Parts: sequence; structure tokens; C-alpha cells
Amino acid sequence: MLSKKTKYALKALTYLAHQPADEPVLISELAREEDIPRKFLEAILLTLKNSGILHSKIGKGGGYFLAREARHITIGSIIKVLEGGYAPVQCLNETASQGCDECGEPSSCGIRLVMSDVMQAMAAVLETTTLADMIERAGNAELARSKVVDFSI
Repeated sequence: MLSKKTKYALKALTYLAHQPADEPVLISELAREEDIPRKFLEAILLTLKNSGILHSKIGKGGGYFLAREARHITIGSIIKVLEGGYAPVQCLNETASQGCDECGEPSSCGIRLVMSDVMQAMAAVLETTTLADMIERAGNAELARSKVVDFSI
């Protein structure tokens, strides 16, 4: 499950992807337009900047902007930066040094084995789906939704 921090990051990055590349966006504008608490957004944007997903410009005309085109930023890279990975159980987390409390031997734990398959399937999607792909899919879904004919009177 994605944290609120990651969901806010995806909303913010989507907004930034819709802006001209040479026009940084102020945190206040981004917070207002995407309804994200400003202090929380500041921390998220700093993390994304430190990871190389965003750049910032200081001073007049400053703000945040994508470090590269949305088609070169994978959803997986965003999630890894903010969540540390996409392990569905703690014992699969890259930073976990030991198995979970519930199973004695990780190599024969059925839950871990199945969740490992789930994680690999997630990785296959997240590491090949870009921010631009996500934006396009949302746009197509919105277009399809708007074309639904309502016959109610």
C-alpha cells in the first residue's frame, strides 16, 4: 500500500509534468493546486530533489521542476525513493537484515515465497511505467468517462 507521502509526491510530480520545463513552480502554488499540506510537501520535494528526480531554482522566478522529462521518470523510481522499495512484507524489504517473526526459515516460508512473486510482478510494472504513462492513462480514463452517455431524465 502506498503511503500518503508517495501519493502526494505522485500528485505533485503530475502537476509539475504539466508545466513548461523552463518555468519552476512555487511550493505554495503546488500545495494549493494539489491540496497538499505545505510543510509535508516541502519535505517530499526536498527528498525528490536530493534523489535527482527534481531540480530547484532559488530566488525570483524560483521553485521546483522535473529534472528530466516525465517519460524518463519511472513510477518505480519514485516509490523506491519515498518508500525504500515495494516489498509487500517486511522480510522482503532490501533494508531488512532478518526474516519476519512468523516464519522460522525464510527460504521455505510460503507467505514470503508468494509475496516475492507479488513483488516481482509489481516491479515489472512499476519499473517500466513512467510518469508520462501514468498521466496518459489518467487522461484516457477521464476522456472515456466523459464520453459516457447518461440516459437519465
